[in-house]
Amino acid sequence: TYEHTAMSEAKVEAKVPNVLIVYYSMYKHIETMAAAVAKGVEAGGGKVTVMRAPETLSAEVLKKLGAPPKNEEHKECGSKDLAAADAIIFGIPTRFGMAAAQMKALLDRTGGLWMKGGLLGKPAGIFVSTGTLGGGQETTALTFITQLTHHGMMFVPIGYGCQKLTDLTEVHGGSPYGAGTLAGGDGSRKPSKLELEIAEYQGSYMAKVAKKYVA
Repeated sequence: TYEHTAMSEAKVEAKVPNVLIVYYSMYKHIETMAAAVAKGVEAGGGKVTVMRAPETLSAEVLKKLGAPPKNEEHKECGSKDLAAADAIIFGIPTRFGMAAAQMKALLDRTGGLWMKGGLLGKPAGIFVSTGTLGGGQETTALTFITQLTHHGMMFVPIGYGCQKLTDLTEVHGGSPYGAGTLAGGDGSRKPSKLELEIAEYQGSYMAKVAKKYVA
C-alpha cells in the first residue's frame, strides 16, 4: 500500500548518516582533500556537511604568513555541530608531527560534551597534510586519537581497503590511518590525483560504516 511504502521510504531515509567533515587549512591543501572526502561520503550514501575549525591566529599574522582567505561557504564548527553529526572526519594539517593548534583548540572547547557523553560511540576518521613523507602522515593521526578516546568515539581507519595506498609508482601521502597529502617544504605541492582518490575512498568508507550505527 501507499502508506506502507511511505513508511518504508521514511525508514530508509532515517538511516542516511549525517557525516561532518571538519577541517583546518591554512594553505588550502586540507580544504582540497576535504572536498574529495565529501564527494566520497555522498557516493557512499551519506549526507555530508563541511565546516572549518575556528582560526586562532590574527588577520595580521595570517597576512604575514601569506595565507589565502578562508572559504566562507564553510562555516566555523562548534561543539553543537560535533554533537549533531552521526560521524565525524577530521582534516588536520600537521605541526611538527601533531595536529595543528587550531584543531586542538576546537576539541579543547568540548568539555561540556565530554561531561555528558555527547560524542560517545560516534565513528570518527582522520585525514592529514604534511610537508614531507616522514613529516607526520601517521603520527598526526596517532596522536590525535587521544582526543577521540577521551570522548569515547570509535576511530575508523581505512586500513589497506584502498589498494591505491600500495601504489609505489609515485610519492604520495596517506596511510592505514587515513588519507593524506604532501604539501612540500614550501607548500607548493598540491594534492595529487592519487591522494584525492584515496580521500574519496575514505569518505565513501566512512559513510558505509556510519550507516551501521544510525538508528
